[in-house]
Amino acid sequence: MNKNQPNNQEDQEIDLTQISKKIGRLFESINTFLFRCIQFFVKNAIVILILLVIGVGLGFYLDVTKKIYNHQITVAPNFGSTDYLYSKIDLIESKIQEGDTIFIKEVLGLKKPKEILKIEIKPITDVYKFIENKTENFELIKLMAEDGDIKKVLEENLTSKNYKFHTIYFQTKHNTTEKSTIEPILHFLNESEYYSKVQKEMVNNVQLKMIQNDTIIAQINGVLSGFSNTAKGAKSNNLVYYNENTQLNDIIKTKESLINEQGFLRVDLVGLNSIVKENSSILNIENTTSINGKLKFILPILFVCIFILIRFFIAFYKKQSVKANLIN
Repeated sequence: MNKNQPNNQEDQEIDLTQISKKIGRLFESINTFLFRCIQFFVKNAIVILILLVIGVGLGFYLDVTKKIYNHQITVAPNFGSTDYLYSKIDLIESKIQEGDTIFIKEVLGLKKPKEILKIEIKPITDVYKFIENKTENFELIKLMAEDGDIKKVLEENLTSKNYKFHTIYFQTKHNTTEKSTIEPILHFLNESEYYSKVQKEMVNNVQLKMIQNDTIIAQINGVLSGFSNTAKGAKSNNLVYYNENTQLNDIIKTKESLINEQGFLRVDLVGLNSIVKENSSILNIENTTSINGKLKFILPILFVCIFILIRFFIAFYKKQSVKANLIN
């Protein structure tokens, strides 16, 4: 044991010495690399400065002239036309990606077909409106949520297409106006022979319902007027009888319910004048995602990196050429 112990100590000292030498060589290599980097930038300072100036100038020019704008239209598809709406938007998007300018100009109605870059539609998630006074929708959400994440369930197509409001997003190369883009798109979306017939019948049904409600309300008013006139000539003991008459209370509640229904039907009629009803729109939001608006920072760095790669390739090629000549 005593003989082996000195050998172990010597081996450990040798290992530590080698490790310290390797660490020293590593730091020396790092220092050499840093020096060469500094030397390269100092040697090529004028070229790099020129590239930076060109990159910043060109970046500013492109940021100003090559802007992309986002636009939004909030719509409400009526008469069960949600799937129809989504298929129409998908059709427009496919024609944009195909570069079908004839379709975009003549069918869609955009005078500058190359201006529009993309279009898509997404639902506005409103689960409270979805389950409001609809027990079956609430039970459906509960059932679907048992097998997965509730957020995923609410956003998947099967559920999201049943929301009332949806947002159409599209992009253009330049500023646009409601007349030049939104009106043609909405006109295209509302061109449907089938849903136009459904719309006509639905509006007629609502109007007939309102006429019937007005008739019933007038009849109830006549009944109440009769009760009031009778009550005025009656004795006090009979007046108590009328106040406690449950049928009279039911009539009053019916009238109140019909008046409320008339209010809702008038509001519904406002939204039933289109198959796809526009609720609001927002135009000309400058797109700053990705590299949009950032070229004045990206291009200078890109130009310098390309210059470095070219110089590195030239140096590597020369070095290998020298080696190849020595071998030959």
